[in-house]
Amino acid sequence: MANIFTPRPGNATRGTSPQLPSSFPSGLRTPLIILGLAVVAFFLLNPFRIVDEGEVGVKRWLGDAYAVLPPGLNFVVPLVEDVTVFSTRRQIWKYHKVNTYSKDIQAADNLLSVNYRIDPNKALAIYGNYGPNYRETIIDPVIYQRFKEIFGKYDAREIVNQRERLGNEVLANIRQHMPDGIIIDGVQIENIDFSDEYEHAIEAAAQAEAAVRKARQELEQRKVDAEKLVVQANAEAQARVAQATAEANAIKLKGEAEAAAIQARANALRENPNLVTLTATEKWDGKLPTTFVPGSAVPFVTVPRGSQQ
Repeated sequence: MANIFTPRPGNATRGTSPQLPSSFPSGLRTPLIILGLAVVAFFLLNPFRIVDEGEVGVKRWLGDAYAVLPPGLNFVVPLVEDVTVFSTRRQIWKYHKVNTYSKDIQAADNLLSVNYRIDPNKALAIYGNYGPNYRETIIDPVIYQRFKEIFGKYDAREIVNQRERLGNEVLANIRQHMPDGIIIDGVQIENIDFSDEYEHAIEAAAQAEAAVRKARQELEQRKVDAEKLVVQANAEAQARVAQATAEANAIKLKGEAEAAAIQARANALRENPNLVTLTATEKWDGKLPTTFVPGSAVPFVTVPRGSQQ
């Protein structure tokens, strides 16, 4: 009977390394084993880098940045190359309690928010000049310096009343001094916190100014109302003058017409003495008066001189 503990030919005992076929050339066994180990080590060292959409990778050779990797799968040489990823998306950062002074020496704590991003084509220069933490290295100092500089050009009252103008000037100044490749999309002054005493003084001054404006408006309104009354009175007076003038002209015209008529009748009588008799005769109804005034003549009866009845 065969020994059950005797290994069968061609079978390796458990725990031993796999063996190449006995017919394989012995001179190639060692190189193939080394190659296999190298391939395994290669993949274990992860020579691939994935860059997401909205990002770029700065590729370095032994610490020296020399290339920018686009989004996608990228190959790097293990142990000698590495990649630093930069986001090219718009980012927002808030600056709390940025303390500064106005032109009239009023202290204020300000809350700012800044929207920024980088130009993918300038990522290599940004990394070389400011490193991976470029926001802390260059953006923050520019924001603080330029905001305080512009804020200090305005009186506190101007800051309260012209906040939009202040924000626009701050944004323009920051963009002008930001390094190439760093894009500032917006700067918002979310809050300006002066001291309580000054805010109370501002509120009181605003109320007083509002009262003055109201009084001026009321005065102007009274002036307008008075001017309306004057205009109305002038219009009524002119209307009365016009009416009186019209009436006077009518009376004058009427008188002139009557005078002309009288003059015309007088001229007619002068030229035709018998016109009166003719007119009276035409209007006589043929009856004589029953009574006579002593010494009066009989109407319409003309007695020729020298004639006898």
